[in-house]
Amino acid sequence: MEEGTKQAIPDPNRWLTLAVLLIGTLLPPLDFFIVNVALPAIRTDLQAPPAVSQLVVSVYAAAYAVTLILGGRLGDIFGRKRAFISGMLGFCLASALCGLAASSTMLVIGRLFQGVTAAVMGPQSLATIHAIFPANEKNRALGLYGATFGLAAVCGQLLGGVLVSANLLGLGWRSVFLINIPIIILAVPAAFLLVRENRAERSARLDISGAFLLAAGLLALVVPLIEGRENNWPWWCSGLMMLSVPTLYLFWRYEKKLEIAGGSPLVLPALFKAKGLCRSLGAAFFFYALASFFLIFAVYEQSGLHHNTLTTGFAILPLGIGFFLGPWCSPQIAGRFGARTAAFGIILEFVGLLVTAICALADIPAWLPAPLFMIGLGQGIALPALVGLSVDQVDARYSGLAAGLVSATLQISAAVFVALIGGLFFAYAPDGANACQVKVGFSIGVSAIGLSLSVAAILCWKSPSVSRSESTIYPVDLELKK
Repeated sequence: MEEGTKQAIPDPNRWLTLAVLLIGTLLPPLDFFIVNVALPAIRTDLQAPPAVSQLVVSVYAAAYAVTLILGGRLGDIFGRKRAFISGMLGFCLASALCGLAASSTMLVIGRLFQGVTAAVMGPQSLATIHAIFPANEKNRALGLYGATFGLAAVCGQLLGGVLVSANLLGLGWRSVFLINIPIIILAVPAAFLLVRENRAERSARLDISGAFLLAAGLLALVVPLIEGRENNWPWWCSGLMMLSVPTLYLFWRYEKKLEIAGGSPLVLPALFKAKGLCRSLGAAFFFYALASFFLIFAVYEQSGLHHNTLTTGFAILPLGIGFFLGPWCSPQIAGRFGARTAAFGIILEFVGLLVTAICALADIPAWLPAPLFMIGLGQGIALPALVGLSVDQVDARYSGLAAGLVSATLQISAAVFVALIGGLFFAYAPDGANACQVKVGFSIGVSAIGLSLSVAAILCWKSPSVSRSESTIYPVDLELKK
């Protein structure tokens, strides 16, 4: 099915299709969360140095963030069904490589491959949802899409702990990767049968040079943000971050030149003429400051409240439950608030963060479950609405690219704010800090996250609502120029 023409009759299998697409949505964040509890067992079994624990997480995160825009564009050009299934098969092979790794080097390579294939698979789900669902059903579909992220947050670390502890078939930590294989074996045939092909109206050539420049620029930005704090900000981190600015500028100039020449740039500069797209992407960036909350909350629980790892894992559950339930409320809230649904959810998060900071300062941790639930509920309401707001700003032909853009923005935001908020927190609560210092640092860090979310709420509140029929994003169809 090509986009650009109206689909008179909705796909009768669209809800079954959604179930398959949500598997591709679930696996990338699940594999980010599930591996955390397995890291000590991985290091022991592979006799790996401490730095490997950081690499197993950061290599996946960096590869995923850097490749998301390219992954979305691949779906636009070659077909989202094809890209989705290819990404899923690649993710299956990468999971097998991780699960059967005989050395830490092999595991890190497998995680790199996992990140790249997850970035090819992930954006196709969101783009296809926008292609197959009519407007009156889209909010409900996006609510389920957002609930999938909540499910990943709730189940990830708990499932990882269960799998490692159960030691099924003597696999130990390897089961957290190998569990993906039977899921994908079932999902791929279903995708072949249920998912309709959808893509841009005309095929375009893949912008290899643009993809290389963007990957180089984002790597130079993201890798130092991920690795810098853990390594006390060595000189190469500063050097790479400074190099990222001219590299990304060179990428943008190249894309504009290619667009003017009638080529097919990886990121269409004219896309950013869309009313409200830059604003909604800016809101997505400030919105995902919450990613840093999980880092400082874990330290607060263990060093400030002296809780063990299991207690800390259960302490975050109210947030995860709220995150899971929030998207189910999203369609009803969207019916009342419309395009401001994302702002409403973010305001809930802001209030929850404010109460959390007060509870930490007042040393009343027993009250924390209520504001944590509010934070998760707001996140669950806001995330699908914010993603939908961004993708709805563009023509359906470029929804894969838009999905990649917003997903990449969220991932880059996570890296930036983990570095900034983490740095702020550890400035007040350095290694060896007493419980009081940790509580003060946590309260200040949470307040800083709330400040960032207030910026996101303002941007969302002012973002216009644009229906697909009103979208005039690409005023000159440069892809059709000869």
